[in-house]
Amino acid sequence: MRTTYYPEDDILKMVFNDQPILRETSQDWNVNVSYGADGSIVEMVILDAVASGLIPFHSGDSLKAS
Repeated sequence: MRTTYYPEDDILKMVFNDQPILRETSQDWNVNVSYGADGSIVEMVILDAVASGLIPFHSGDSLKAS
């Protein structure tokens, strides 16, 4: 599995295998799932992933209170 997070757009893309995509469905307004010919999930794309709370994200930068 490969994951890519695009912070400028808050998009998380998870690729599970390299099969050609046969069909895509929207599970909600921000979750799209792509399926291969054998019915397995090929990839999942989550829009507004951090903003909607679907993934926790920590950039490693800590904010110091003043």
